[in-house]
Amino acid sequence: MHLFESIIDANHRAVAGDASAGLHPADFADALPVVALTCVDPRLNAYFPNALALPAEQFIWLRNAGNIITSTLSSTMRSLALACAVKGGREIAVIGHSDCQICKTPTIALLDKLKALGVDRSRLPENLNEFFGMFGSERQNVIKACDLIRNSPLIGPKIPVHGLLLDLDTGRLDWLVNGYETLTTQMSPGLPGNVALPKVTDPMEPLGAFTEFSMGEMKFPEMKIGEVASRVGEVLTQEGSKLEVRMARAIGPAAESVQQVAAQVAHYAETNWPKPPPVRVKPTSPPPAKKIPPPPPIRPRPDWRRP
Repeated sequence: MHLFESIIDANHRAVAGDASAGLHPADFADALPVVALTCVDPRLNAYFPNALALPAEQFIWLRNAGNIITSTLSSTMRSLALACAVKGGREIAVIGHSDCQICKTPTIALLDKLKALGVDRSRLPENLNEFFGMFGSERQNVIKACDLIRNSPLIGPKIPVHGLLLDLDTGRLDWLVNGYETLTTQMSPGLPGNVALPKVTDPMEPLGAFTEFSMGEMKFPEMKIGEVASRVGEVLTQEGSKLEVRMARAIGPAAESVQQVAAQVAHYAETNWPKPPPVRVKPTSPPPAKKIPPPPPIRPRPDWRRP
């Protein structure tokens, strides 16, 4: 049984209530230490390395927000490579967790939070999702990270890369990517890309009879390049015309059938669909005109003439 097979088995038994669940690290000395990439969520502090049943000195812990890897040559990838090359890491595990706040933060909310910290949008990269590595699924994020690590030129091809997901409510580890199976598949000699190339001692040997080829014996066709180009243009024009005719023949009946169906639908609708009742407008008589009394007569004042 491999190291992480024992780790998963011990973890599941411990979550089920088995007080004796655990493993003996000395039995897996060739697979230690383990390099683990997790999120920066402080809730993980209580789980690692206990959830893996490993002693702290055999647990190389790398962390970033969301355990995100953006490319095969990212800064996180360099840290993983150095952890293996300098610190002697034998196996890599990307461990995501449930209820990840990075996963639950949409880009608009991230912009608002950055703005509240005084970070202006104009100073940020155009593609925020790509730059920050935002994701919508904890499981897919772990699987993507494992795939990038496995294809990175900085990571040795014999190092297993595992993907795990931790349930913060129970402490249970689910195995998303089995690094042993992936490693076996990639190292299989029967797969494309892993076939050994034949050794060639003489660089001219694969050429065989062509080694005696003489440039002076090479004969070129007598046809001129301009004539070839002209003939090619004529052929292309002829083939283009034929293609237009074939397309017209193929599309024409379809267009006619569409028009026929549309006409049949319109005829059926006019014949069978109920018609709304006519709207009748009741004639209304204008209200009787009110009689306006005539204004009082204007009477001259007695003093309108001066003596």
